[in-house]
Amino acid sequence: MSIKKIVKISFILILFIITVIGLINTVIIYQIKENNLTKQSISNLVSMQEKMNELLKDTINLDSIDKLDKYKEDFVKYELEFEKIQDSFKEQDKNDLIDFFISDIQKDEIIATKLALLFESEQEIEKAFDAIYSLQETKIEIINKFDKDYPIENEIRKKLDHEISERKDFNLSQLFGDVKYYSKEVLYQKRDKETFDKWLKKIELLKHSFDNSDTEKYLEIVEKVGNSIVKIKEIEEQEFDIRNKSFNIINLNKTYSSEMEAKIEKLSSDFINITYFSILLLLIIVISFLALLAYKVYKNVGLSVDEIETKVEDGLIEITNLNHEIENTQKEVVFTMGSIGESRSKETGNHVKRVAEYSKILALYYGLDENEAEMLKQASPMHDIGKVAIPDAILNKPGRFDEAEREIMNTHAALGYEMLKHSDRALLKTAAIVAYEHHEKWDGSGYPRGLDGENIHIYGRITALADVFDALGSDRVYKQAWDDEKIFNLFKEEKAKHFDPTLVDIFFEHLDEFLKIRDSLKDKF
Repeated sequence: MSIKKIVKISFILILFIITVIGLINTVIIYQIKENNLTKQSISNLVSMQEKMNELLKDTINLDSIDKLDKYKEDFVKYELEFEKIQDSFKEQDKNDLIDFFISDIQKDEIIATKLALLFESEQEIEKAFDAIYSLQETKIEIINKFDKDYPIENEIRKKLDHEISERKDFNLSQLFGDVKYYSKEVLYQKRDKETFDKWLKKIELLKHSFDNSDTEKYLEIVEKVGNSIVKIKEIEEQEFDIRNKSFNIINLNKTYSSEMEAKIEKLSSDFINITYFSILLLLIIVISFLALLAYKVYKNVGLSVDEIETKVEDGLIEITNLNHEIENTQKEVVFTMGSIGESRSKETGNHVKRVAEYSKILALYYGLDENEAEMLKQASPMHDIGKVAIPDAILNKPGRFDEAEREIMNTHAALGYEMLKHSDRALLKTAAIVAYEHHEKWDGSGYPRGLDGENIHIYGRITALADVFDALGSDRVYKQAWDDEKIFNLFKEEKAKHFDPTLVDIFFEHLDEFLKIRDSLKDKF
């Protein structure tokens, strides 16, 4: 084979390998996104079941049919939402282009088995709710009947008490004392059939010793009241058993969810390791092939030194371009992952771009070198990556959070750190710090760890100021954008409270640069 053909085939092969590497990186980004969606869907399934179970638990305490029907209506809504998420898994099961290379993660044997169990358990919760609904409906009817009968029983008992007291018969008074004792036991303590029968026997004895119309009426009303109380207790015991079974189902489903998330995490890690190994292997092949090609050219062809240098330079350029492509792909993955967190909370991609530019300016004027400032710029878009694990109902709530919602939202900083902390790459290490500490405050009142002053990493302090400046000046689902004067006044008030005072000074000294970036990267709707 001629040297020209060898060179031609070599460069075609190199181009092919570069294309393969680009495709591998595309698959990585796609797979990361799909895995996150699958984890979120599983989390949503368990959340729906918890809400259904909460309604089931509260249904036991309802005191009217209207309220019971309202709870049933709410339960059906959660049931439909669960089925909607379940259907989304069926949609994901349909083959797409990527499935020819990598099968969907929910087709893994462990994940598929646990999902099937999760779907089956939803039917058990539905049956439990229907059973509770029917029991509670009966219980309300009995309680309403009891509420009518009990005042009559109480009135007759008091009348008998008065009549017997006037007779001053010790044995009769003692017998009626037993009647009153068992009435309390049945109505307020044991509420069982055995105690109820004892109460009836005492009344029968009283009737034989003190037979009048009141004792006859009292016996009749006690049979109604006692039967109601016994039935109510029996229903409550059945409801208690059903509720405990549903709790066990929910706890089991949480275990399934944790096992599936752990499996997804492992599959994702294995997938990324394999793809990086493949890229490395392809790079070694390219370099080895170039070395072999250079040797062949040197040994068999009388090319001039200039021609050889040209060929080598072309090869090095290809390798350099390949390395740049890999670096750029890594940065794109980081930026894309950051954008996912922002897009879930209905924020634009320009938010993370602006925060990145503000962070670099602050870093340079603070005294960080160009490389470190650029690293922070590339990492800062990941500051809210933890939001991918926050439920949409909280993330996109168009108003203030209550205390429980705020606690859940505040977990996104620690969640983002947990996602990123395991990487050995400098860029992801920086992103982990940013995600973890960008909500800490200079005076120690921030979260998640309540760090203060310079105990907060400079990356966290910088990103905090950049993020707040952009957030206040942007429309969000829960607020309108602030005007500049209001933002500047807040920054002056929060100097040495929320923000590093040195960074606040830098911000105002170079305010024109920040405003220029904001204007050049305005959100487009």
